[in-house]
Parts: sequence; C-alpha cells; structure tokens
Amino acid sequence: MSAFGETYSRYYNLLYKDKNYKEEFDYLTGIINKHGNKDSRTVLDIGCGTGRHLKFFKEIGYDASGVDLSENMIKEAKIYLSQDDGLFCCGASEFKINKKFDVIVSLFHVMSYQVSSAELRNVFFNVKEHLADGGLFIFDFWYGPAVLTDPPVVTIKRLEEDEIKIVRITEPVMHPNTNIVDVNFEVLITDNSTDKLEVINETHKMRYLFLPEIEMFSELAGLQVVNSYKWMTYENLSFDSWYGLAIVKK
Repeated sequence: MSAFGETYSRYYNLLYKDKNYKEEFDYLTGIINKHGNKDSRTVLDIGCGTGRHLKFFKEIGYDASGVDLSENMIKEAKIYLSQDDGLFCCGASEFKINKKFDVIVSLFHVMSYQVSSAELRNVFFNVKEHLADGGLFIFDFWYGPAVLTDPPVVTIKRLEEDEIKIVRITEPVMHPNTNIVDVNFEVLITDNSTDKLEVINETHKMRYLFLPEIEMFSELAGLQVVNSYKWMTYENLSFDSWYGLAIVKK
C-alpha cells in the first residue's frame, strides 16, 4: 500500500497525538527570527499533512498555504483549517503555485521521503522558484551519521480512545548502499464496541541525508545553507542527532 493511504490518514492525528505541534511551531518562529526576516508573512508547508503547523501560522497573521502528496491529508487539512484555497494535492517537486513565499517549511522528514537524487534535486529547484528573495527554506531530515551510529529498530506503539484501540508495529529494513530505510508499518485497529479488527500495512521509504549532499543540492539550485541544528535545539549536529534541521536561504 502507498504511504498515507485513506485509512492510515484517517487515524494519523491519533497516532501522533503526543506530537507537540505548538512547541515545534515556537521553535520554527525562533529559527525564522534568528535567520530570516522578522516581517515574514507568507508561508508554504510542503507535506502539510492535516494542517497542524499551518494553523499556528494563521493564528499569528500569516497567509498560509500547503501542499501534500496525500489527497486524504489535504481533505483533512481543509476541514481543520476551514480553508479551501491555498491547499494543493501535489508532490514536493511538482507543485506550481503562482506565488512566492517568505518562508517554506517541510517537516516530519518530508525531505527524507525524496529517496532518489533526482527527486531531491527537483525539490530544491522547485523551492527556489517559490521563495522570495531572502526567503528561508527550513526542513528536518534523518541525519546519516546518527542513523548509522544508532540504527533503527523494531518498535510497537499502542493507543486507545473510547471507540478504538490501535497497535502500530514498525519494522525497519536498512539498505546501506542506497542510504535508504524501508519503514514497514503494520497498524491493527480494533473497534471497542464490536471487537472488529482492521489491519493496515504500509511501507515508507526514507533516505538518510548528509550535510555535504544537502549543501550540494542547495548550491545547484542557487540556494545557500546558512545553518543546521539538532532538531528542536540550536546545537550542532552530531552522532546522536538522529533528526536534523537545515536552514537554507535564497
């Protein structure tokens, strides 16, 4: 099954209900104030999901737009944001919007979903076309040195609400010659009232990235990496920084 199919998307917010979107948003605005224009007022979220980050941008006065490859995610985002305009179902390298943005963000490892070098290159070039002069491209990613130091392992996540129970089993398979990890999800959803069981299987291919290749793709597109950090900090990347953040400027 393709990533973020209809059923998986329906339970996406429950699966990530422990994700602190407000804390991440505050971190993002700190990054924007540190490296960009404090008067920024337009934002594009590549891989916007159900629109949780965009909601916070809207609340502080941003003109917020988003793209996501999943039609189901875009449907959820339109409902959550009470917004039809500015939300597009499209890939990160393929969207075309007749507008330039002060800030483009791409979170939850969307860039690591670009598993081929051609895909990565095309995203950077597409971002350049949609960034205003002096604008920032901010994205998180799987940081290669840390992934190789501490490889992913099998995990189990259990969640329950009044109506359903969810068990998600994650089984990773590493492909060292391509810098790709197959993240195999099995999601078991039980209806508490009927004990009916639904099983979803998805595979998400993820590429772990290294700073030299991020710098290379940025330069090819006419962009510049201005800094990188361990995710949710202002610390330098290291062997224990599984998740990194890159700040790229036009």
